[in-house]
Amino acid sequence: MKKISTLIAVAIVAIASITQGVAQTNLGASCGCPAVASRTTSVNLSTLAVNGGASDGDLLANTILTCDKMWILDKKIYVPNGLTLTIMPGTVIKAVATGNAATATCLVVSRGGKIIADGSADCQIVMTVQSDPMDGSTAIDLPTASKWGGLVLCGQASNTLKLSNNGPFQPGVGDGRLCVADGLGTHEGFASSDFRNQFGVNLTTPQAGYLTNFDDNDNSGILRYLSVRYAGQILQVGGELNGISMGSIGRGTIVDHVEVISAADDNMEFWGGTVNVKNSVFMFGNDDMFDWDDGYSGKVQNIFAIKTSSNDTLSGGTKDADNGFEMDSDDQQSGNGSGVAIGTIAVGGYRSHPIIYNCTFIGNNKRKETSDNTGMAAIMAKELTEGEIYNCVFANFAVGLDLWTGNHPGEGSRTSTLSSSGATVLDSYDNWRNNNGTPTLIVKNNTFIGMGAGAPGAATATLVKDVSKISGSNSYYQAYASHAATPTDTTQFYVTDGNTKVSSVPGMTYIWTMDGNANTTSVQYAAVPNPALATTTVAPADGFFTPENYRGAFGAGVPSWLSGWSYGTLLATTGGLAPCPTDINQDGVTNNADFLLLLGNFNQNCH
Repeated sequence: MKKISTLIAVAIVAIASITQGVAQTNLGASCGCPAVASRTTSVNLSTLAVNGGASDGDLLANTILTCDKMWILDKKIYVPNGLTLTIMPGTVIKAVATGNAATATCLVVSRGGKIIADGSADCQIVMTVQSDPMDGSTAIDLPTASKWGGLVLCGQASNTLKLSNNGPFQPGVGDGRLCVADGLGTHEGFASSDFRNQFGVNLTTPQAGYLTNFDDNDNSGILRYLSVRYAGQILQVGGELNGISMGSIGRGTIVDHVEVISAADDNMEFWGGTVNVKNSVFMFGNDDMFDWDDGYSGKVQNIFAIKTSSNDTLSGGTKDADNGFEMDSDDQQSGNGSGVAIGTIAVGGYRSHPIIYNCTFIGNNKRKETSDNTGMAAIMAKELTEGEIYNCVFANFAVGLDLWTGNHPGEGSRTSTLSSSGATVLDSYDNWRNNNGTPTLIVKNNTFIGMGAGAPGAATATLVKDVSKISGSNSYYQAYASHAATPTDTTQFYVTDGNTKVSSVPGMTYIWTMDGNANTTSVQYAAVPNPALATTTVAPADGFFTPENYRGAFGAGVPSWLSGWSYGTLLATTGGLAPCPTDINQDGVTNNADFLLLLGNFNQNCH
């Protein structure tokens, strides 16, 4: 059998997108579910909870949501300690948009509770806003987004929260003051410190029914083949719920093939925890693509993230923005964790230190800041963060790597402290330098494409300098010399660590055109370098990572892990990422009719 060429693959994506709306409307047909439009029985989830629908409440028992009904998230619904919510493949949950931040609907898995949302490539689970017809017509742009609060997970794995530095908790304020006791925080964006919204472990006063020490193997369930759309209720600037919020989630939790679409805040944000994430997609979010704080130290591989197109505008006339990776170790800059080995199970016992391979992030070169979008970097390394980023591709951001120093503009000074390697540091820049002991922030064998080009009124940004807002009405970003890109820094970045900066890569198209209100794409993006970008670093075969000998989230000439389950296919935004869709006529099964359709149109077949 012949392998379909990239050109044919793009054509098939275009054909599939014509009928893909039917596939979404008929979501779950291949696993025996009725079409979405045929699910005439609707059940408010609040009727399964305490108070019988009168107010927000806990589920009363272990609960299974089946795909034969339409489930309506009409309140804040909690999966309490000791109970499990199981969502069957093909199930759709639609959230009510209340129009009021205080009453925003969301699904919260509290500490000790579990969610089993274990879909499949053919039977994805979808959580979306109630008004979404699921045919690709719902605008990806604000103000359509932020209609509900999203999915919130609370676990009992490690974090660096200390009440003296990270508290007291301030309702609805996104300033990092989330702590209610040493080791225990409340998710950002909630109006109270209700114990059901809390994550971590109270190390000061043990709570009945909860752990007394962190458990990095804590298990909050399974998120697999799950799509979360149009979430991220904004409570106030800086205090928002995200698409998916993860507080102290342990590595016993499975997160694989998850996508977040049009989140009003971060796509996925982590406060502490050790959870691993693989094969996931973050599209059109209004804030950071992947954000961590308070000691997050999981493993990450194969993440594809993209902003709205460079030509698209949101309310107020500005493109959505903020960083690719936003990396903090402690948002209050307290130095929690100084001098203690990574992973020590004690409050303040370590720094954020995730290990990341094979991601592709496409920005939109935005440089004009908005109220809560003040970072324009592919990698924003803040507040003493550590971590390792290998074999990733970043395209079309204003800045490639923003390394914070001890005196970052507007953020105050750092006090000299020790990194987990024992070196004296002021901030992430010191964690990165090879000449400051063993580096604990590693950025190696990554490719930066089209950085710092095309923005009016701004100088070309240098990859290894800080950036600072330029005063004035435009507030464009340009290079900021709080530390110079010294010859030593440049040698480390380009030679020792093998990073490259280029203007273009064959096979990739990162300047694309989409109307985010009408969801019409006139120029697709393409995210697969061809030929592949070589690397000298390969992920370890440790049971989680898959060794890949290329940079980026996708290999050239091989079937993509993204393919037909992604919302991007429905919107026909993506070129070259579905080399072999099988259910061409979208009737819910792969059979001879699909084979004949391929053969008749392209004189090709595939497997």
